[in-house]
Amino acid sequence: DFLFFWGAVFLVTTTLVAFLKKENQELIPAKEETKGITDTYKLLFSIIKMPAVLTFCLLILTSKVGFSAADAVTGLKLVEEGVPKEHLALLAVPMVPLQIILPLVISKYTAGPQPLNTFYKAMPYRLLLGLEFAFLVWWAPKVKHEGGFPVYYYAVVVLSYALHQITLYSMYVAIMAFNAKVSDPLIGGTYMTLLNTVSNLGGNWPSTVALWLVDPLTVKECAGAQGHTCATAEAVEV
Repeated sequence: DFLFFWGAVFLVTTTLVAFLKKENQELIPAKEETKGITDTYKLLFSIIKMPAVLTFCLLILTSKVGFSAADAVTGLKLVEEGVPKEHLALLAVPMVPLQIILPLVISKYTAGPQPLNTFYKAMPYRLLLGLEFAFLVWWAPKVKHEGGFPVYYYAVVVLSYALHQITLYSMYVAIMAFNAKVSDPLIGGTYMTLLNTVSNLGGNWPSTVALWLVDPLTVKECAGAQGHTCATAEAVEV
């Protein structure tokens, strides 16, 4: 029902835009720098070969390695420790207004000549929150009781996630502002798309690697089976 409703909303709104929105014919269209897909990719390669862009791409591809595990694995580990999935889903509800307000507040600090300053300042706090998340996972079995988890545990989890959202959006908005600032207006769409794609990749590949490494780096103990290490999936099955 949820998907059907929003699918209908998208169909109606986009149809209304198609029929009701008129282009301003009086404006002289700007000369396009690219003629097609081939020219666009040639332009992308010429942009990425620029020393400053190449250095920035390398930095942004590796800048999120430090908190990839905390971002990708914390929720899964909390569920593994017994926190109900539906409770974690409910905890995301208070984050929605925060996620709406944060970009508006942070944009005031990223609108100046050096938007990446906000990125640098938020990074150490986000790294420290990785330790906080590790503490939450370690703490979960300590406070768990027959009825589930106490209210104060959920309060700490919500507060931790709220602080995490502040650091996350500070870095995200700062990168978007920087990309918009340095993109050449003549080829702004192509330029910004390239930088934003690299930025997204910089967040996705470390999370994927972190998820792959969870099993090899997890210490397991075999109860009642001496001589077995449970280090592999086969050993766990045995």
